[in-house]
Amino acid sequence: MIKRIAIFIFSIYSFLVFLVWMFILLPFFLIAFCLPSPANGNMVFVLARIWAKAFFAFSLIRYIPIFESIPDRNKEYVFVCNHISYIDIPMMLLASQGFNIRILGKAEMGKIPVFGFIYKMGTVSVLRSDRENRGESIREMKSFLNQHISMMICPEGTFNMTREPLKDFYDGAFRIAIECQKPIIPIIFPDTYNRLNYHSIFSMTPGKCRAILLPEISTEEFTIAELPQLKEKVFEIMKAKILDLKPSWLSK
Repeated sequence: MIKRIAIFIFSIYSFLVFLVWMFILLPFFLIAFCLPSPANGNMVFVLARIWAKAFFAFSLIRYIPIFESIPDRNKEYVFVCNHISYIDIPMMLLASQGFNIRILGKAEMGKIPVFGFIYKMGTVSVLRSDRENRGESIREMKSFLNQHISMMICPEGTFNMTREPLKDFYDGAFRIAIECQKPIIPIIFPDTYNRLNYHSIFSMTPGKCRAILLPEISTEEFTIAELPQLKEKVFEIMKAKILDLKPSWLSK
């Protein structure tokens, strides 16, 4: 009971930190919104990374990047990561440092007061239930890749609540990677479930938070007809790494 109360109090404190830094940076976000595209979105991500670093520092979360290969900052990538926690988004921001990026995100998040306003400027919103909207999101992501802006996508779509390493992947990330001939970099977040899991927003705990960047995967030898093979290849690479790490959400 004492531990639960302590976690609850720490969660409240961490959310207050999140909100305080959002309002501290809000005037700068408003300035960013006045810039032309794509400079406005690029500036939003500069500010969002400051926000993420401050949030982690005050919440006693230690971000640890592990590079199995170093991404080339002169390239554009389709970054793909597993999705298991509410704090995967700040992890995406920090794991992609050095790159201009856009995140593929749920359209529903844009409805949150104040935060949603910032969120919409830095994401490509998708309403998965709307086929036409999904198609528009694909076109928008391809446009950013052609402007030297990388994409960050969770191919599972939503939280993995299966107790398995990964949920089934959607096609979108792999389609745009093939069509734009951009390499894919898989990223694993093995600790975010322990820091703040999907069961409750009042489950925040301090501690380490690793981002493991796996070697880039070329898409040059794949055609659209071979999209399922590319998707399976990335899935198996990420699954093998997760199984090797043995994170706490896996079934015993």
